[in-house]
Amino acid sequence: MSKLRTIEDLGNLSGKKVLLRADLNVPVHEGRITDLTRVQSIKKTVLHLLKAGADVILLSHFERPGGKVVPKMSLAPLAPCLEDELDVPVKFVGDALDAKTAEAIAEGEGVFLVENLRFHPGEEKNLTSFAKKLAALGDLYINDAFSSAHRAHASIEGITHHLPSAAGFALVEEIEALETALENPERPVAAVIGGAKISTKIATLENLVSKMDHLFLGGAMANTFLAARGENIGASVSEPGLIEVAKRIMAKAEQAGCWIHLPAEVTVAKQMDVTVGAIALPLRAIEDDDMIFDIGPRAADNYIRVLKRCKTVIWNGPLEAFEIKPFDHGTTQVARAVGNLTKRGKMVSIAGGGDTVAALYNAAAKWKFSHVSTAGGAFLEWLEGKTQPGIKALMS
Repeated sequence: MSKLRTIEDLGNLSGKKVLLRADLNVPVHEGRITDLTRVQSIKKTVLHLLKAGADVILLSHFERPGGKVVPKMSLAPLAPCLEDELDVPVKFVGDALDAKTAEAIAEGEGVFLVENLRFHPGEEKNLTSFAKKLAALGDLYINDAFSSAHRAHASIEGITHHLPSAAGFALVEEIEALETALENPERPVAAVIGGAKISTKIATLENLVSKMDHLFLGGAMANTFLAARGENIGASVSEPGLIEVAKRIMAKAEQAGCWIHLPAEVTVAKQMDVTVGAIALPLRAIEDDDMIFDIGPRAADNYIRVLKRCKTVIWNGPLEAFEIKPFDHGTTQVARAVGNLTKRGKMVSIAGGGDTVAALYNAAAKWKFSHVSTAGGAFLEWLEGKTQPGIKALMS
């Protein structure tokens, strides 16, 4: 049976130069990192390596420079931010292929930060030549960037062919949390899935209905399912071309014994403008020019009533337009309920995805969940049942 290689498998780390793949593609405003989650996630691995006598070379991408140097996308400004958060000196050493960078790493000690890897086309193309040059900077390789593990890039997959490689603590934690929720959950197990489109989550939904006891749907995506059930959704955003797909997923869920929950009450308005006024209505009362922007309070209560019986919950995507009050009510109420049940030891809760994290933060529930993933695309692909290239490369 395949096993994920971890830091313990790398042996004695003293005197080693360890290449640590992080995801430092973080939001920055006026020179400050505004969300430190991804930086905080690597801290345990960095400090462990330093304590073991190793030097740490941080590798990462930042935004999408397209394989060329874009000064405003340099990682250099992040060095002092990393230094503050990690509470150790961090030296920015420049471009990965520059001879001076290799010299600074070879002769120095501590933590080094290498320039944005996507300045080189070889990174995203996963060129062997580029991967070999990256590998030459160190003795060992550790991936602690689950959020990038779904990409077959040189610093994620290619480099593992040229150095002894393993998963960092944050990566192991992510995988263990997801495996607990998807492969061996305490039941009943439920998934809360929101978002704008079915088209982006077809594979996710089709995989989940075979694994979940309950599937709670929200967001504009739920409108298409409501329409597939023959409900009037007024002028709400939906995907009419995917109604047959929605019907197929519902049929598959019924066959698998997975109960799909849709709101029987919704909050509507004539447009997304709080000054117009929002009203909660049963589906049968929706008018042709009404637009659904949230699940209704009674629908939220019904969701919570069922979730209270669940032992494991996976969450991806907001239930509706949480960014605009009062349309954040449904997501907030359900998220707080899941968070509170988790804190009371009643369930294990796993969440992931950029909008999801923002919604949980908005609901003041983020820190109450058992595990909140730093990943977006990688988290979604895991829910689809896919094995990411970066994870597969670390299996033995």
